[in-house]
Amino acid sequence: MIVCSCQNISDRDINAAIDWMRAADTAAIITPGKIYRALGKRADCGGCMALFLSAMRANPSLEVPATLRNLRGTARKEA
Repeated sequence: MIVCSCQNISDRDINAAIDWMRAADTAAIITPGKIYRALGKRADCGGCMALFLSAMRANPSLEVPATLRNLRGTARKEA
């Protein structure tokens, strides 16, 4: 399914980029901007962002790495 018609990005492209980034760096925080850059594209009008984010969230590899979870709570306890 085409997610971004301005840049011709499909949900498969998004999933491939997420899987590639996760394989390259298991601790990476994956953002829409990083996905666009991985695909060699740039966001244009932004009309697709809700669908883009929905496609991202559907990918199980998007999950925040365990080592980076709850850092905000940890910093408060140390202070």
